Amino acid sequence: MDRKQCCVSLSVQPSRGQMDEKFIVLIQNAPPGFQLTVHAFHQCEDKFKWEAFGHYTADATGTVNVSEDLSLGGTYLGVEPMGLLWSLTPVPGSKPGLMIRKLNVQTPMEVTISVYQDHQTEGFVDLVSLASVLVERWHMAPGIRRIPITEDGLSATLFLPPGPGPFPGILDLLGSGGMLLEYRSALFACHGFASLALDYLTNKVSIETGNFVDNKYFESAYNVLQQHPQVLGSRIAMVGLSLGCAITFKMAVYSDVFKPPDFIIYTPGKLSFSSSIPPTLRAMLNTGKTRVNEENQIIFRDLLLPITTDTSFKADVGRLQCPLLLVVGEDDQNWPAYESAMDIKEMMEGAGNSHLLTVLSYPNTGHIIEPPFTPHTRASNFMFAASRHKSTCLWGGEKVAHSHAQEDAWRKMLLFLRKNLWAMPELHGYKVVMGPSGAPLGLTWVNQVQHISVMTRLSRRTCTDHLRALSALAVLRVIASSFPLLQWIETLDPRVYIHADDLTEISADLPHGVLSRPVYPSAEDLPESPRTCLSVLSYINKLP
Repeated sequence: MDRKQCCVSLSVQPSRGQMDEKFIVLIQNAPPGFQLTVHAFHQCEDKFKWEAFGHYTADATGTVNVSEDLSLGGTYLGVEPMGLLWSLTPVPGSKPGLMIRKLNVQTPMEVTISVYQDHQTEGFVDLVSLASVLVERWHMAPGIRRIPITEDGLSATLFLPPGPGPFPGILDLLGSGGMLLEYRSALFACHGFASLALDYLTNKVSIETGNFVDNKYFESAYNVLQQHPQVLGSRIAMVGLSLGCAITFKMAVYSDVFKPPDFIIYTPGKLSFSSSIPPTLRAMLNTGKTRVNEENQIIFRDLLLPITTDTSFKADVGRLQCPLLLVVGEDDQNWPAYESAMDIKEMMEGAGNSHLLTVLSYPNTGHIIEPPFTPHTRASNFMFAASRHKSTCLWGGEKVAHSHAQEDAWRKMLLFLRKNLWAMPELHGYKVVMGPSGAPLGLTWVNQVQHISVMTRLSRRTCTDHLRALSALAVLRVIASSFPLLQWIETLDPRVYIHADDLTEISADLPHGVLSRPVYPSAEDLPESPRTCLSVLSYINKLP
């Protein structure tokens, strides 16, 4: 077909959105039966180029909806609404062993979505697209506050949601690569949590002394989070990935500062050690149990196999008194994650505290379980921060299964955090009413019978009074399933902020136009980020 006669249109909604929210890619005005390629291109912060693409055929109306239609070929197959992101791979000829991790969360991940004629597989840089759209994916939603923390020698960043708070807290620990990586903490803040990203390997203390930080470093970070005026000091979780998981267990079991029931832990990764972590790791590496595959990628999973029965080597998880969520990749080639999880389960069953344990185990899923739609990397170049040793590590996982696991685990992890961190028996004279999904639906006065579960039951006076009472907690959810992309919203009363995430009961009661999408700022607008306005109070005026 002559390109000059083709007026294909392309839209991506939202073109500016949160990193963990889905978008809809829609191609229209193509000839019926038209074969086309939808292509995504991303140049990451280290200037390496990534691409993904799917092959589609327009229907009788000349339309392709990537969220509903089959990809017949490309980097993903079948109906995969977000395949253009999670299947991103380095362009042909790239340096081997690359991985995408966002370094600067104050700028978006930019992805160019394009449509090409016919089913193309290579040479996209030399092709002329029929249409293109630039998409921005943000880790920081409008209104999120980023606060560097250096007190007590810490290398950390605190992310606070919009509004006055206080908010539940998260101490966020990543793995043995070091660096202050903030992308996960920024996303936690988008979901209503005050999250502290902590660098515990390449911080000032470690660099100056050459030693691994001691327990006091993590306790200082916990105290900073707990004592912040906008953090609910009695509701703090610790989240660990890989080596961060081992530290999470160690602090939860043995530290006098981390005290349940104020504390929950979510850990995708490793079994914990009861002794000092760096010497333990060095001793393990010297056992000769590491393997190298035919692609010269190192496999570490055999280091702890078989799982030892020596309880002096393991954290005594039978002492845990707080909820624990384990996320397990059954094809983890870096660590025996599944075997470790089963050992933890057995230990907790023997101690009688297994009711606190939830295990999410995913087949064909590797070691690095990231937030949704993060491109899967089966193996990558890696430098251990403690030793500065460089190697290519095999993480494991099959692309489709791993990507689906990331999406499912993130959703269930947020639910776990909300359920446990918001499930407070009493606070400021109110009780929080929890819905079946674990999200707060409203409140009950402690000494009164009145029960508020959906917004349409509120009069103007009670709505205003109760929203103000709850504004510090931001727990009343006012979002319907028809508005799944909305996150933080602001009422006409500037003192009241509402986090919109789970509530679906009021969808039929809110007139069209009451809810509006958040406006993601352009880079030059930061840090003066506009906030979305929700005219709820105006609507409440009309209620009986």
